Amino acid sequence: MPGWSCLVTGAGGFLGKRIVHMLLQEKDLEEIRVLDKVFRPETRKDFFTETQKIPGSGKGNNQDIFYLKTSTKVSVLEGDILDAQYLRRACQGISVVIHTAAVIDVSGVIPRQTILDVNLKGTKNLLEACVQTSVPVFIFTSSVDVAGPNSYKQIILDGHEEDNLESTWSDPYPYSKKMAEKAVLAANGCTLRNGGTLHTCALRPMYIYGEKSSFLYNTVTCALKNKGVLDTTGKYSRANPVYVDNVAWAHILAARGLRDPKKSPSIQGQFYYISDDTPHQSYDDLNYTLSKEWGLRPDSSWSLPLPLLYWLAFLLETVSFLLSPVYSYRPPFTCHLVTLSNSTFAFSYKKAQHDLGYEPCVTWEEAKQKTSEWIGTLVEQHKETVNSKTR
Repeated sequence: MPGWSCLVTGAGGFLGKRIVHMLLQEKDLEEIRVLDKVFRPETRKDFFTETQKIPGSGKGNNQDIFYLKTSTKVSVLEGDILDAQYLRRACQGISVVIHTAAVIDVSGVIPRQTILDVNLKGTKNLLEACVQTSVPVFIFTSSVDVAGPNSYKQIILDGHEEDNLESTWSDPYPYSKKMAEKAVLAANGCTLRNGGTLHTCALRPMYIYGEKSSFLYNTVTCALKNKGVLDTTGKYSRANPVYVDNVAWAHILAARGLRDPKKSPSIQGQFYYISDDTPHQSYDDLNYTLSKEWGLRPDSSWSLPLPLLYWLAFLLETVSFLLSPVYSYRPPFTCHLVTLSNSTFAFSYKKAQHDLGYEPCVTWEEAKQKTSEWIGTLVEQHKETVNSKTR
């Protein structure tokens, strides 16, 4: 296969950065364009300092361009996923788009319209940009949330794609991701402006953990402020979380597969659950396993039984709805959040293994060690902060 180029959206995010680092190892990749709305200075450095390849840089119009020792050109683009014209410029001359950009919110903090705009309208904008600029491959980072769970009573322990599960929640995150995935898969086979054909697929990762996860960061920092006691986030759940590098690796394999004339027909228009060999466990158990080396411990206090917790969430949402004409009240938790955090919902990666050749590149033991070491740095930083305040 000839040299190719790739645009990664959401490249400044937790998963996006890992995908970029793995792409840099692809020998026939000529250019990577990394796109996000805003890149933090430390994020810009991440793209290059971790690989120790910084021979020089130059500045262009709305982008920084870096030439690495691998002869791969990396263009850092700052732009809005809702700017259709900017997206067309970003896609010009690109072979593959990997679309990870999304607003992730299951707590109701971010306005519904913002989530719908970015996750759904932004995806449609990017698909149209691909058609107009004749990008032949589009890979969408979906979510297991598009499949459910729809009830905490629903039990899925070895789910697979043929189950045809679909979320019935109207909450903005699962709804927007579900509709965006539908748009991506429906676009498979579209005719491009140059007469070519668009090939698409979607990847549905489980809950993603690993170093620099914002969810883990918040969990650990809250525990450190609470004398090392971890908040209860999913006591009744049973899930199969997935390590971030394994999710990134699945994206690389999808890009290879859709570009390969022999493999591509079996991948086009398909979605894949992406998990790994992390043991099935509750979210609370995962947090404890990753942090216990540093003295963090689970909350042993009494908690409401799950059915009562769900109905309390329903009551709070009802109060929020009744007050909405005169007062904006955001419940501390919702029925969707209670269900999502406390269900038995786990999936196999066999289809990705068969079609993409996917095998986890990082074992559970390695993932646990790397994540735990990172949590250790957060604990040390907290100790230094406390000590500096007491001096």
